Amino acid sequence: MPARESLSAAEVRRVAVAAQGLAAPRPERVVGLRDVQAVTSRLGQFQIDSVNVVTRAHFVPLYSRLGPYDTGLLERAAHRPPRRLYEYWGHAASLLDVNLQPLLRFRAQQGYRDVWSGVERAAREQPGLVEHVRAQVAARGPVSARQLEVVEQRDRSQWGWNWSAVKTVLEWLFYCGEVTSAWRNSQFERVYDLPERVLPAAVLAAPTPSPEDSVRGLVARAARALGVASEPSLRDYFRTRPGMTQQAVAELVEDGLLLPVRVTGRAGRPLYLWHEARVPRRVRARALLSPFDSMVFERARLQELFGFHYRIEIYVPQERRVHGYYVYPFLLDDAFVARVDLKADRAAGVLRVHGAWAEPGQATPEVAEELAAELVSLTGWLGLTGVVPPTGGDLAGLLGPALARAA
Repeated sequence: MPARESLSAAEVRRVAVAAQGLAAPRPERVVGLRDVQAVTSRLGQFQIDSVNVVTRAHFVPLYSRLGPYDTGLLERAAHRPPRRLYEYWGHAASLLDVNLQPLLRFRAQQGYRDVWSGVERAAREQPGLVEHVRAQVAARGPVSARQLEVVEQRDRSQWGWNWSAVKTVLEWLFYCGEVTSAWRNSQFERVYDLPERVLPAAVLAAPTPSPEDSVRGLVARAARALGVASEPSLRDYFRTRPGMTQQAVAELVEDGLLLPVRVTGRAGRPLYLWHEARVPRRVRARALLSPFDSMVFERARLQELFGFHYRIEIYVPQERRVHGYYVYPFLLDDAFVARVDLKADRAAGVLRVHGAWAEPGQATPEVAEELAAELVSLTGWLGLTGVVPPTGGDLAGLLGPALARAA
């Protein structure tokens, strides 16, 4: 790509949408494992979250890019050999491209561990339990924490996870790479095993880069996935440390892999364009995005590039929520045009749209029709039979009739 010093605001938006795979036409055939692999290679990770209001968060990014697909494909890629994904800490707890495993090993090293202080303290204070749990996983794995529990009186006086000592030690071993997740059970608990019984032999045999080279590799993967981003956005993607990220960005710029660009007519954080990023003249995109989608990881980036203010309100008291408990942004072409508060009511077999809001100037019949079509598609993918239209939000009046026509 020829060197570029500036991009228009519209070009920046189109680069970002295209880099995330949201502008590619959805397959008109049955989605297969190669499609899952292609999205995995592009994004690098699918964030995991325990909230199951619509469906598990890690399933949604593939739907947003490929349309309805068999979620068993993702389970197969993550939990059956040859594994294409493995669970570890990326942006947060995530299913990660297994080829990233060598780049993430440094996080297990002393001085680079960002594990919670309570977990580290528990492992330090109970070395005998650490050895016992490690040996039990080796002898009995795959095994959950519940299956290894010892009788103990837990301190339930404080809000939080209230992990048992065994679970805390398992999380320590997981962070240190001495055990890994074989899968999640029906209670969404990690089932632990030794890495050599889970990860591909070729991945385990790959050399371990230095921490500096690891961060450089992670920042490069983030840049490819984002297309154009500020240094804080590149840092946020895999949660790399500030100083190390800044050094990696400087080296990637020096090598011509990141191209510094400015947005015409706009002040803001310096941006870097991945050297292979496409700058499309136009994009065609339509997607509902999970609150944990990599397109919306860094909220400041959404505000700066798209003018879209987005906050997840799960932890906000109900009376103080602006848009709702579990709100999906709606992307149409190169703009976020609306948002919907969704809940899959599996008992009733319906998708409930508690509220629908348009962005300024976007409360139009076209936006309502496109959103309705996407909601109907999502409903079918979830195995539900219908959509309950919204009663709240400034888009409800247009979306209700649009849903009736789309059904």
